[in-house]
Amino acid sequence: MSEAPDGGRLPARSAIAAVTGRFTEHRPPGAPETGDGPLGWEGYGRSRARAAGRTGEEESVLYGTAEVDGRACVLAAFEFGFLGGSLGRRTGDRLEAAYALAEERRLPLVSLVATGGSRMQEGMIALIQLQRVAGASARLRAAGLPQIAVLRDPSTGGGWATLGAGADVVLAVPGAQIGFAGSRVRPADADPYAYTAEGQFEAGQVDAVVAPELLRPTLGRWLAALTVTGPARPAPVPGALSPAGLPETGWDAVEQARAPERPRAGAYLDAYFEDRLPLHGDRCGGTDPGMLCGVGIRDGRPVAYAAQCGTATRPAGYRTAARVIRLADRLGLPVLTLIDTPGAANDAEAERAGAGPAIAEVFAAVASARVPVTSLVIGEGGSGGALALAAPGNTHVTADSYFSVIAPELAAAILKRGPDEVRATAGQLRLRPQDLVDLGVARSVVGPAGEPAP
Repeated sequence: MSEAPDGGRLPARSAIAAVTGRFTEHRPPGAPETGDGPLGWEGYGRSRARAAGRTGEEESVLYGTAEVDGRACVLAAFEFGFLGGSLGRRTGDRLEAAYALAEERRLPLVSLVATGGSRMQEGMIALIQLQRVAGASARLRAAGLPQIAVLRDPSTGGGWATLGAGADVVLAVPGAQIGFAGSRVRPADADPYAYTAEGQFEAGQVDAVVAPELLRPTLGRWLAALTVTGPARPAPVPGALSPAGLPETGWDAVEQARAPERPRAGAYLDAYFEDRLPLHGDRCGGTDPGMLCGVGIRDGRPVAYAAQCGTATRPAGYRTAARVIRLADRLGLPVLTLIDTPGAANDAEAERAGAGPAIAEVFAAVASARVPVTSLVIGEGGSGGALALAAPGNTHVTADSYFSVIAPELAAAILKRGPDEVRATAGQLRLRPQDLVDLGVARSVVGPAGEPAP
């Protein structure tokens, strides 16, 4: 989708045709730009005329309603052949109208971005179009409607910093140039990989790099996952995947939770969902492979999820989880969290990356969520790093899990006890699944079907 057969960039209408066979173009109010524009830039009118002649378009963006794999949306596509897909005031008119159309029709907005940034020939008039786009995006967000961006080649400047990075889901085509700084203005010694789709994915700024032939079905899946009908119902509690019985002692509970063969988050998510779409990265330059986040389909209904994988959770993992919970709350999706961590990462790098503030973000996201949150402890529940993902009043546990104020070894150290007292400390902490139910911390110990175990 990023490149045409002749080596040029794919025209907007070809990009649209690649993702939908049903597109109805709309026209914004107002006349096209005339003359040499708001600055009287000599030759600007002739440049626009040549661009229109080459592309057949009046401006660098076209928009309208569409169906992608049977899912209705508003689609906006950039025409890079029209002055590098740059944003001028008439581009702003069209983008603002596209957002307004999505809000009016209660439809998701899909943007096929390919732009070099703001239009030099319109100066500050071009630059302030970013404020218009940001305002329109904020209104659509407040209306509870999703935004999906597909980053084509290139996606730079204000187009990346508004429609692209501001979307709820960010997809990119392989090899696309992506970055706030375009190729002509970035430092000469800059690492070129950082400005690619793949580099931005590694940095947690892009959710997925999608091959052109998979864009249509991928967009269809995302539109299905982000489309909500009716009030959010609580996500059902997942069934336990392990045959383990209830532990006799606190230390038995710890050993069961730490067993290498115990089912992990990936197995639970695969068993729970019919389809799963990951959301990747914290949008602050970080990723954590120990936190799986995204939206899945269960019994035909979307559920957002954040799942710890048994490792010490890093700040980027918490920020990604908070991002997903906030998105679910805005769109009206129920949330499922799976808890499994010995605790938050506590090395110097984690502290520099803001471990405390990141955990606070998750606590706040869960506490303020208007949608129901369901939590299941599937392994280790280590201290506040685990509790941050737990839903107050709706947390359940498996038989091979524990939840503790801190790991028993660390509790013993804090209490100035020797290594030979760790097992006894585990018992005193009352961290077994059945203890957690008795204490009112957990609602139930779940069985194979998600029901309370006998």
